[in-house]
Amino acid sequence: MTFALHGMAVSAGIAIGRAHLVSHAMLEVSQYQLRERDVVGELIRFDKAVALVAAELDALRTEASAPGAPAELSAFVDVHAMILVDPSLSEAARDLIRARRCNAEWAMVQQMEVLVAQFDEFEDAYLRERKQDVVQVVERVLKALTGKARKLSRRKTALVDDELIVVAHDLSPADTIQFKSLKIGGFITDLGGSTSHTAIVARSLAIPAIVGMQQARRLIQDDDLLIVDGARGVLIVDPDKRVLEEYRLRKTELELERSKRKRLKTARSETLDGQLIELYANIEVPQDAELAKEAGADGIGLYRTEFLFMNRDELPDEDEQFEAYRHVVKVMAGKPVTIRSLDIGADKDARALRNRGSGSSSSDGGSGQTTNPALGLRAIRFCLSEPQLFLRQLRAILRASHFGKTRLLIPMLAHAFEIEQTLSLVELAKLQLRESRHKFDEGMEVGGMIEIPAAALALSPFLRQLDFLSIGTNDLIQYTLAIDRTDRAVAHLYDPQHPAVLRLIAQTIQAGTRAGLPGAVCGEMAGDPKLTKLLIGMGLRQFSMHPAQLLEVKQQVMMADATQLAVRVAKLLKFDEADKISEQLDKL
Repeated sequence: MTFALHGMAVSAGIAIGRAHLVSHAMLEVSQYQLRERDVVGELIRFDKAVALVAAELDALRTEASAPGAPAELSAFVDVHAMILVDPSLSEAARDLIRARRCNAEWAMVQQMEVLVAQFDEFEDAYLRERKQDVVQVVERVLKALTGKARKLSRRKTALVDDELIVVAHDLSPADTIQFKSLKIGGFITDLGGSTSHTAIVARSLAIPAIVGMQQARRLIQDDDLLIVDGARGVLIVDPDKRVLEEYRLRKTELELERSKRKRLKTARSETLDGQLIELYANIEVPQDAELAKEAGADGIGLYRTEFLFMNRDELPDEDEQFEAYRHVVKVMAGKPVTIRSLDIGADKDARALRNRGSGSSSSDGGSGQTTNPALGLRAIRFCLSEPQLFLRQLRAILRASHFGKTRLLIPMLAHAFEIEQTLSLVELAKLQLRESRHKFDEGMEVGGMIEIPAAALALSPFLRQLDFLSIGTNDLIQYTLAIDRTDRAVAHLYDPQHPAVLRLIAQTIQAGTRAGLPGAVCGEMAGDPKLTKLLIGMGLRQFSMHPAQLLEVKQQVMMADATQLAVRVAKLLKFDEADKISEQLDKL
């Protein structure tokens, strides 16, 4: 019987194949009482299971660092390894075994439920979603205790040119690492949001995915024929012949378009009326620079340095940071590299900062719980509260600037005094480097991110004191609309086309242009080809996005007429209703 299910579209494309159901450990385990003399043996059995899982994670970490594996996978495995050895899980389970003389499986599940309940108390949706990491680690330990493997296997359907559509309640990083050795066509999960592991990995592998399906795992059977429409968030189960043929045609057309776009790699990114549009890449780790170069990026528009600080017990010292930044600068071989200073806090936890015992308030990089982390001590606010840590990073960035065109980008600026304090610390870092006889670019440009409405509405200090601007649309939209896009209850209200959002972006671009200050957009809007012409019409000439999105955006650039778009977009921005804006946007 044909039926359709709807979920959250997190990775576009079309996949057609057979369902591959991924089974997980049963978390409802039985409890049984141990004799006093058997407790030591049970503790040994538990420790062996934990050691086995630790070894599995080490092996997965090695596999995740192999060429071709998405950079995010290694970080995900590190998170699971950290959870495994966290005393609040493993040591607490051992205490339960001793105190209650219970079996290891039951003790592990009991402590998992305690931790999950704590995660449920978090107001931040991203942090609540991280409880699934705890569950997945416990599942692996239970599998080790029971001697049952949890792996995706090669199946007959994988050998006869059918794609596998992975269907699961949820997927862990350990599962996703196996995908690169199998012919995976798409992902379907009951749980997850736009920041879930499945969503992140699916986008990095360019595999269609739908998450938040609720009941897909229960309703779908192994080997059911599935169509995954990753653009619309629609899953069709056992489609009829007509629907199947229609989607096969659409899939072929998409693949043909993708193949054609590869020819654009060396083409000049220029509009029909001769306006040059620069296309930069966003990266998270130094290795991503090669991907940006391969995609033909004009430079790095956003290097998110916080990933160098996350999933580790010790903070990176100045030399380690310098080597990471220098690697990117040298790979780009003279093309500009924009390095964003540490943007920690909110949904980005840095274990090293937590372990460090900073004297800052509870929202500093995850060192405690705060009522609303997105509005707390994060990004530049945190850096200014920790000047020695900030100076260390500034010196590392300045040292890297000696090896190629390097720019410093400051996130979450809202006040003039934050700009002044930041520039003062940059000058102090330069003085320290002169004294230590380190070479650097004396004229390194410093720019600010516009991602708080207050900054967009009061640009004068930015225009006077900074060298360039970069609009972070992800946070700008969330703060403007008071919407957490990771919260499923309100995610449908997250709207990049809301008139207030568009006007803030347009007036920021135009103000920068009038002041002769280069401006870029580095949020998700920059990589959305449906919005390319809109942003060009606003006057944007610099885009920064994931390397995988560059060619599709370049294709839109080459079909645009900037002069005509400026007139049409000016009219579009006068509308107050999002539906009318969307209607006009389709005509661009």
